[in-house]
Amino acid sequence: MTQFLIGLALAVIIAYAAYRAHSLGKGGAYAAAFMGTVIFGLGGWEYGAVLLTFFITSSALSHSFKKHKRGLDEKYSKGDQRDAGQVFGNGGIPAIFAALHFFFPNESWPWLAFASSLAAVNADTWATELGILNPNPPRLITNFKVVEKGTSGGLSLIGTLASLAGAALIGVLASLPGPHPAPVPIGMVITIAGFAGALFDSFIGATVQAVYFCPKDNKETEQHPTHSCGVQTVRVRGWAWLNNDWVNVACGAFGVLICLLIQGVY
Repeated sequence: MTQFLIGLALAVIIAYAAYRAHSLGKGGAYAAAFMGTVIFGLGGWEYGAVLLTFFITSSALSHSFKKHKRGLDEKYSKGDQRDAGQVFGNGGIPAIFAALHFFFPNESWPWLAFASSLAAVNADTWATELGILNPNPPRLITNFKVVEKGTSGGLSLIGTLASLAGAALIGVLASLPGPHPAPVPIGMVITIAGFAGALFDSFIGATVQAVYFCPKDNKETEQHPTHSCGVQTVRVRGWAWLNNDWVNVACGAFGVLICLLIQGVY
């Protein structure tokens, strides 16, 4: 109970600070407080430290390179302030495994799955935030066709390297406390799983994620039902229900799958 109350207090303080810093919207702050309470309160300080690393680095990158994304806002479905959907999309899978650690404290798989899911969403976030710095336009992951910056499923050299670095950061941190031994080095497993999750995110973005078209600006976008210009957008491909939040859920889940597969093989 003491750990849970401490987790609640820390989560509320951090969520409020992020709200005041405009990293989170109001709904995002409530969602972050809930998510943080689960992860800090049920997982413990190891889980909380890895979560904080993801949140701090992703928020810092978003603010630091905000000016480089000017002109691309019309592509993305949401702005820099994360809402509840984004918080749950990135943190829902990790929170589930942090909670499972409470029920299986002597097992290693909740820790590995938690860290791998966060490595995946961190890798994806770093790729998105730093990929815009690439001097050349990205190429679609499915056919390597040149596409505009900000296009879902686009890959670039800087973005790919950033993705690998984002996964590796979580992998290194997660291997330090390492509450339980693993047959394969924890840091390596989590890095591979996280990078794979980010690539899977790009693949879904290029194939089945809902993409819309603005007839006024003659541009594709993730925004719906209206574009930033105020005109109603029309879906041109993808599944209507599969927005970027659900793609982030799939990203984290795929990271978990790859991690558990690697561990299962060895």
